[in-house]
Amino acid sequence: MSKTIEMAAASRFTDRHRRRRRFSVVRWYRSGGLAALFFAVPLVLIFLYFNWGPIVRGVVLSLQHTNYVGPAQWVGLHNFEFVLTDPGLGKAALNTLYYAVLALIFGFPIPILLAVLINELRRWDWLYNVLAYLPAVVPPVAGILLWKFFYDPSANGIFNTILSWVGLGPYPWLNSGAMAMPSIVVYTTWAGAGSTAIIYIAALAGVRSELYEAAEIDGAGIWSRIWHITLPQLRNIILIMMLLQLIGTFQLFNEPFIFTGGGPNNATQTVMLRIYNYAFVNSDYGAATALSVLLAFALCLLSVAYYFATKKWGSS
Repeated sequence: MSKTIEMAAASRFTDRHRRRRRFSVVRWYRSGGLAALFFAVPLVLIFLYFNWGPIVRGVVLSLQHTNYVGPAQWVGLHNFEFVLTDPGLGKAALNTLYYAVLALIFGFPIPILLAVLINELRRWDWLYNVLAYLPAVVPPVAGILLWKFFYDPSANGIFNTILSWVGLGPYPWLNSGAMAMPSIVVYTTWAGAGSTAIIYIAALAGVRSELYEAAEIDGAGIWSRIWHITLPQLRNIILIMMLLQLIGTFQLFNEPFIFTGGGPNNATQTVMLRIYNYAFVNSDYGAATALSVLLAFALCLLSVAYYFATKKWGSS
């Protein structure tokens, strides 16, 4: 009986609470809703204009044929048909995928290892942080031009000179179709490893020191601590950084454009370079935008697939 009375009282309280919380224009106005709306609407409009405006404009432009000199012509899906039937797109897509795989296999683990190493070196860690982050301070174009000088294929090149000390080389580096893309991967790993390692180091700062102390008391070595404590604590950060790297690798442009211009023999031609050629070489901005829309759509699908593929592992 008492339980029934309690349930009825709870029901009346819930109904009363719902009626009380029902939206009222007068209550909203008196609580400062109009002032909040006055300040929020301009910010929302500015955000929509500068963030979603270019996206909408890009989708519209992908359905037009224009060189920004003459009047634009509405061509519908013709730009997408033209891009998808372009014989050079397949080569560019394969090169981009090849770069993404190389960067994931060889470039992705290095920042993690660098962060773990700096974290284990308890003394002078600030100095190692500075040295690791130093490549990120170098302007990208200056860094690429510097490494292009290092990649001189002659016997007097910096890298070939160093390798000659151990009886290796000289290597053609960027002049070889087989070595050009791996050479770009080496540079991008050097340029991005430090800034990524700083993120991992910041995440490691949140790991409780009691876990390492307990592991050391139990006699765990450095590799055991890394495998059973460090990497599990970095799991979510690793998943996020891997997704960001995948998205970034599919947008590769600066390095092949400055290093090789897409050569030799289109060995470093990427999707972004293809977009550049459509727009600024062929003056076909509609086709360039259509390929950009396709790339954005592919990256969205990749992100969704990645989310569902790693959801269970990230939450375990």
